[in-house]
Parts: sequence; C-alpha cells; structure tokens
Amino acid sequence: MALIRDFALQGAQMLLVLLLSPLLTGFVRKVKARLLRRQGPPLLQPYRDLIRLMRKDVVLATSASWLFRVIPYIIFAGTWVAASLVPTFRSGLLFSWSADLIAIIALLGSARFFQALAGLDVGTSFGGIGSSREVMIASLAEPAMLMIVFTLALVAGSTQLSSMAAYMVSGEEGLRVSLGLALLAMIMVAIAENARIPIDNPATHLELTMVHEAMVLEYSGRHLALIDLSSELKLLLYISVIGCLFAPWGIAGPDATPRAIAIGLAVYVTKLAVGGFLLAVFETAIAKMRVFRVPAFLGAALMLGLLATLLLFVSRSL
Repeated sequence: MALIRDFALQGAQMLLVLLLSPLLTGFVRKVKARLLRRQGPPLLQPYRDLIRLMRKDVVLATSASWLFRVIPYIIFAGTWVAASLVPTFRSGLLFSWSADLIAIIALLGSARFFQALAGLDVGTSFGGIGSSREVMIASLAEPAMLMIVFTLALVAGSTQLSSMAAYMVSGEEGLRVSLGLALLAMIMVAIAENARIPIDNPATHLELTMVHEAMVLEYSGRHLALIDLSSELKLLLYISVIGCLFAPWGIAGPDATPRAIAIGLAVYVTKLAVGGFLLAVFETAIAKMRVFRVPAFLGAALMLGLLATLLLFVSRSL
C-alpha cells in the first residue's frame, strides 16, 4: 500500500505541474493587462490555445529533417521531467532521490540544446538568429546558475532539493547575505532562461529583438503546442525552485498526513500566484533592454553568484 501511495503522489505531482503551468501563464497575462488598465485575455486562454494547436495539421518545411519532427517531444519530455522532480506540495516523493539541482539544470540544458538545433535545422535566417542568441544567453546563464548551486550546496550540505528544502525550513540558518545574493542571481537567471522582459518580450514577434520565438517560427500544430507547453512548464519550474529553496514553508514531509498534504498544496498554489503577480508587476514596470546589453545583465548575475560563494568561503557566518 505504501508503494501504491507513493506512486499516486508522484503521479499527482506530475499531473499538477502539467495542469497548472498554462494557468500560471494566463494569470501573468491577466495581471499585466489589469495593471495596464486593459481587459486582457481570460485565465483559461492558454488552455484554449493549446487545444486549438493540437487540432491543427502540422505543416513542415521541405528542408526539415527527421530531427525537426522529434525535437518538440524531446523538449517537452525533458522539461516535464525536470518540473516534476522539484518538490512542490510534498517532499520525499518516489523519485526525489533523482531530484538533484544539477540534474535539473542538465535536463534544461539538454532541452535548450535541442531547441537551438531546431532553429538551425530548417536553415532560415530567423532561426539562426534565435539559436545564436539563445546559445549566447545560455553560455552566461548556466555558469551563473552553477555558482548559485555551489552557494546553496555549501549552506545546506547537499544538492538534493528535498534535503535543501528541509534544511532551509528547519530554522538552523538565519538571514545570510550570501543567500540574498543567490536569490537575486537566481531571479535574474530565471528571467533570462524564460525569455521574459527585459531580456525578451514573449508577446511580440519582432525579428530584430526576439530570441525564443525566432527558433520556433517554423513549427505549427501539435509541435508548436508542445513547445508552448514546455515554455509554460519552464516558467512554473523556476518559480517552484525559488519557492522550494528560498520559501520552503508549507511543504509536507515524507510522512505527512492527508491534511498536511492538502495544506502544502494550498501553500504551493499561493506561492505560484505570488510569483506570477510579482513577475507581472516587474514586467509592467520595466522596459525591454537592447540585445547587446543582455551579457551585462547575466554577467551581473554571475558576479552575484560568485560573490555569494566567496562570502561563504571567507566567512561561514555571512
């Protein structure tokens, strides 16, 4: 019975992140529209868009290879697995032993690699521009993320997310300057990885500024639906990771009662709502930066992560 319960909870988490990711995107769009005094699309519009794309036929370029057809499934699978490994409402799930922060970064990096390949496969100029910009962003975002991981691992003594969340919520660590720097760096990396303002504007298709959309211009139908769903999962993943590491309150333990699991689920949904609201406020209050300023933005995130790590080496109390 215990094994069946563990399987059910792990399946519930996988289904939960899959169902909540379009709702989170719709919530961010709605809040942004309200802040701009517009009506905005309905909260369920992302679901309708995915269903509409699933019903459409796939149109492929004559120069597209077999890899171009397979890549959307690879991106979706890698992103979904990574999002499902992050502790959301309960820690110590069946696959929590593999929920290592470095493994999640590797899964996301693999998905990014295949997405860049998809942009280059057809041979269009827009796809090449988008892929080159994506690789440029990744070359700076991934080292910054690794420095953040090193900082958190030095504090918690592990890179396993359930162990890190348990250590953070235990109260053994107070306020640390290094953790504050790591949080700021992770927020900057999350904005860049999800192609949000000020790095990119997901609501426009301007060829001179777009990064993510340039790589997927040749996709249509169910392939485009899978890529859009992967992008929504990635946004939910980063908010979940930030909530798990820096605000782990409410996460139920391995031996939690159904009441504690229900409370953890409610707290997790609240964290997503707060994260989506703050993201919408930030994107409304700031303008998109020039593409040539993106390295400076991510370089600052890398320096923050490096400074946080050095502070722990210099003084374990900071």
